[in-house]
Amino acid sequence: MRRRLPISTSQEEMEKSNGKPHRSRLCLLASLSVLFWLLIFYFHFAVLSSGPPQQSVQAVAFPSTSLQEEEHLSHRKNPVGGLLPPPRETVKEEIFPFVRALRTASNRTDPCGGRYIYVYDLPSRFNDLMLRDCRKLSLWTNMCKFMSNSGLGPPLENVEGVFSNTGWYATNQFAVDVIFNNRMKQYECLTKDSSLAAAVFVPFYAGFDIARYLWGYNISVRDAASLDLVNWLMKRPEWKVMGGKDHFLVAGRITWDFRRLTDTDSDWGNKLLFLPAAKNMSMLVVESSPWNANDFGIPYPTYFHPARDSDVFQWQDRMRKLERKWLFSFAGAPRPDNPKSIRGQIIEQCKASPVCKLLECDFGESKCHSPSSIMQMFQSSLFCLQPQGDSYTRRSAFDSMLAGCIPVFFHPGSAYTQYTWHLPRNYTKYSVFIPEDGIRKNNVNIEETLKQIPSEVVKVMREEVISLIPGIIYADPRSKLETLKDAFDVAVQAVIKKVTKLRKDIIEGREDKDFIEENSWKYNLLEEGQHKVGPHEWDPFFSKPKDSNGDSGSSVSESAMNSWKNEQRDHT
Repeated sequence: MRRRLPISTSQEEMEKSNGKPHRSRLCLLASLSVLFWLLIFYFHFAVLSSGPPQQSVQAVAFPSTSLQEEEHLSHRKNPVGGLLPPPRETVKEEIFPFVRALRTASNRTDPCGGRYIYVYDLPSRFNDLMLRDCRKLSLWTNMCKFMSNSGLGPPLENVEGVFSNTGWYATNQFAVDVIFNNRMKQYECLTKDSSLAAAVFVPFYAGFDIARYLWGYNISVRDAASLDLVNWLMKRPEWKVMGGKDHFLVAGRITWDFRRLTDTDSDWGNKLLFLPAAKNMSMLVVESSPWNANDFGIPYPTYFHPARDSDVFQWQDRMRKLERKWLFSFAGAPRPDNPKSIRGQIIEQCKASPVCKLLECDFGESKCHSPSSIMQMFQSSLFCLQPQGDSYTRRSAFDSMLAGCIPVFFHPGSAYTQYTWHLPRNYTKYSVFIPEDGIRKNNVNIEETLKQIPSEVVKVMREEVISLIPGIIYADPRSKLETLKDAFDVAVQAVIKKVTKLRKDIIEGREDKDFIEENSWKYNLLEEGQHKVGPHEWDPFFSKPKDSNGDSGSSVSESAMNSWKNEQRDHT
């Protein structure tokens, strides 16, 4: 028998046999190792680290999470050892820098949770310096006296007993810039930590800025402060969080002063609201555009600025008890240069009616310039006629409601599509609507129309108007109402709600791709939960006016210019 040789494992014997069995084994192990690590890397990067496709796009658009939030995530421990991957919902939220602000709303121990406002400390050229040079804020009015008392103007004497004893001031109708800014200084939920803010306030006096340069200045001068502001804001870290979509500012002028369409010197206003960056911000104005989405209507200031809740309650009780001897009244001047205006017909109908009180406003001395005369007339009337002014809106609407007088509107743009934050969407609760075409064609008699409303209904409507008073007045900026919400509070709450919804939509990836900005007025009328708009009975009122060149700029600019001309007339 041949004897089997023992297998040798020495290096020398392996080399003699060329090492083939061992090298094959090594290659196999190396291949398996490489495959294993490739699978690990693929699982880590392609599965654990990936989110929905939409998320990756949003992550590029916004900065990453804060260091505090990353530390919070990194300390999520697995009960059996090691780190747990964060839940998918947490990963989705943590990439957005505004999540911390959203979470404050769920903190029940924080009375300001979800309500914090961050206010920029702007260079004084954007606000205070304008007030120091207040004589230049209007060509025809010494605005310096109206800047007294935190923007309320000089106190009104109650010689005729029309007002209450305190809280009444000769407030200029375009003073909202400074009134709102001073009210913001008293806001109870201000924060210096912008990461907590539900919204960011920009205290730029946009209305006062444009008032200085509307007449006799070229577009470079008119646009200078707006461009300067936008450039300043875009360099701020707070701006980068949402590209300005959580920012808001206030202007006490109508929107058309800020919507110049061309760079021709003869065109009206500046282009603040058409600047790409400013389109992201929300601008609160006393009259907004029905066709644009970046402005929102807030009330004109009235003469009443209470310091306490009791001042408001006493005034409301007084308005309830008044005897009103006039069925309806009108304070205003005709517009003979405007063929579309129905003021001439309204004045004629009032003159012809034994139950109408008329205050005709014209050049020179007029009771229309007397707050006491205006308020006395409104207090003695059941209904107050509020046709369009030079533009859609007029301060008179708010003065009349303050007096407990039921407003009669002739165009939905005068209130219904403007002040959706402050007035009920169901306009029949507090007002009467008479389409202006009926007046223009002499098909409607105002006296007969109003007499057909049952007295019980009138009483309910008047009570509704009186109940709206707190939300349409601006409280004294040097104090604060205890329980009531004034026009400032309502506006700030609405801005916060708007920004909060936008933030949640961004996190969830919701986007209304069917949104049509030219139908903005329709979206403002939607109830909670509604998203679609369609044909509306008011479409004829908002068919966008076109000039011979196919744009709507000339007509709205003309309205704004006429408004300023009549402001000049009121002070000559």
